[in-house]
Amino acid sequence: MDTKQTKQLVMQAYQFYKDKNIKGILSLNHDDIEWISPDSDYIPFAGSFHGKDQVAQFFSKLEQTTEALKFEPQNFIAEGDKVVVTGVSSWRVKATGLTYDNPWVHVFTLRNGKIARFEQYNHTAAAEAAFRPGQQAGKGKDTSMRH
Repeated sequence: MDTKQTKQLVMQAYQFYKDKNIKGILSLNHDDIEWISPDSDYIPFAGSFHGKDQVAQFFSKLEQTTEALKFEPQNFIAEGDKVVVTGVSSWRVKATGLTYDNPWVHVFTLRNGKIARFEQYNHTAAAEAAFRPGQQAGKGKDTSMRH
């Protein structure tokens, strides 16, 4: 695949997400996909997921616990087998009713025309504060992108 094709494949994954077509997203992934996001004891969908079944669990946990108020991929940068996407999102935590803004960077690695690895970098302090309303430390202060 050339860079244009890899970029188009990743753009298709975001369209599937927008359409709530998780099976479509999974169809673009290798069976042994690695899905990695920052660890957190408080965010139910945080951590690493391996294989399509676990990635399906990631999306299930995301859907069960949050509502996307805004999810906007902004820039798609492709080179070789990598596609880097920057974007912004806002979420509401269903259990607490709290919202948070979440700038993010997603790094996709493709292999043989499918997504082999997904890495997410985002504002974990804001998300943790929304999931743990009694713990406001770091809310609005930590603007770093941690992994």
